[in-house]
Amino acid sequence: MTPAARLAAAASVLDSIAHSSQPAEVVLKAWGAANRYAGSGDRRAIADRVYKVIRARGRLVWAMGGREDGRALVIGSLSLIDGLPLEEIELLHSGEGYGPRPLSKQERGRIMSAPGELPGWVAAGLPEFVVEDFKITFGDRWTEEAHELMAPRAPIDLRVNVAKTTVAAVETELTEAGLSPRRTPWSAVGLRLSAEPPPNVQALEAFKQGHIEIQDEGSQVACWLTGVEPGMTVVDYCAGGGGKTVGLAMLGQPVVTKAPKAEAEAAPVATWSPVGGEGAAPPPQPKAKPVEITSTIRLFAYDVVQKRLDNIRPRLARAGVTADLRLLGQNGGGVEDLVRQADVVLVDAPCSGSGTWRRRPEDAWRLKPSEVERLHALQVQILDRASALVKPGGRLVFVTCSMLRGENEATADAFEENHPEFAPVPVAQALNASTLTDAARERLGALADGGHRLRLSPASTGTDGFFAAAYERTA
Repeated sequence: MTPAARLAAAASVLDSIAHSSQPAEVVLKAWGAANRYAGSGDRRAIADRVYKVIRARGRLVWAMGGREDGRALVIGSLSLIDGLPLEEIELLHSGEGYGPRPLSKQERGRIMSAPGELPGWVAAGLPEFVVEDFKITFGDRWTEEAHELMAPRAPIDLRVNVAKTTVAAVETELTEAGLSPRRTPWSAVGLRLSAEPPPNVQALEAFKQGHIEIQDEGSQVACWLTGVEPGMTVVDYCAGGGGKTVGLAMLGQPVVTKAPKAEAEAAPVATWSPVGGEGAAPPPQPKAKPVEITSTIRLFAYDVVQKRLDNIRPRLARAGVTADLRLLGQNGGGVEDLVRQADVVLVDAPCSGSGTWRRRPEDAWRLKPSEVERLHALQVQILDRASALVKPGGRLVFVTCSMLRGENEATADAFEENHPEFAPVPVAQALNASTLTDAARERLGALADGGHRLRLSPASTGTDGFFAAAYERTA
């Protein structure tokens, strides 16, 4: 494909994303499948352009006079992001072949005009309606928080399954596979990979053997704040994709202190020789000896969608752990046998996902104020129902992957007002898990400032955005 044809394709993909609820990654894959003539280099260039545009969407819409179509956004990106002069942009819009049609008088004028002073929300790259929320939450740091949430590409975080292997062993294995893993600063069982170039984690043997799972470090920290210990009854009330379910299940397993040794399989009957030949069998390949795992907790995972529960099963099997997966009724039914029985209830509540906008920046421009209000009301309802499962002395942990007060502090405030039988648990008391580093205990304790609520963000902790609040039933 020519550079001009790539631009036309990027504009088309952007229009498809705008009219879809699917992640940009899914839309891009669908475009590639439908346009087999595009080589890997073409697909990579188109994807890079699409993500550049999405991350800078607010500024580009402003620069192009309010136009939101893919063509206008691509044109704006060539000027504002790439810094190309008008003459070069016009050459890329000659209308020849599969390239975009020539620039209109209005488009030419927008490129040539000075943008002037940008409004704060445009400069920050945020949807306008969330700016006030950010200012209240972060004060003078709000622009830094906004930039780190929207502009950089997020790394790939992994959680090592220490019931099967060790962090050091996986670190060595990934290094030998040509990757450059780094220890995560807060999770003692986390490793971090650069997103450039994007690694195919699911193709790694470590992933296939259940030694690692993809899980942002902030999500890991949320699991470790639950205080799960052997012998406990634990409920993951909103299991979703199952990342935290598997993380919680791991807490109920004995930790291995050294990686299992690889043992060669018994050689097949046919004789193998270095030169091969007809009928020659392949050489025996060493495989890690299976690790027998016995859980020391009773873990129940609930969700209102059966398909999501079904998708958790292979993740549990790969990790070698178990959980009782149960369908939750639309009105909270199906939990009667666990009322006041759980030592720990984790509520990873439905939210906007605004804490993951660095991974899915397209979601920022799909979110509406009415959706935040709907989610807040749903969270209050879910917390009310989930809290009934906590036994006296048990812990309730409320978590979101949101950056917005309307889904975080507002929901925690409502719960505390409606449930005086729950007392706040200072975050400092929840930082004793062995899966947290000493640095985490110091940094996260400081962020909580003696309170029972904790905020994580790309700017403050280098993680996705998360909010957590912990409570104990006292009556």
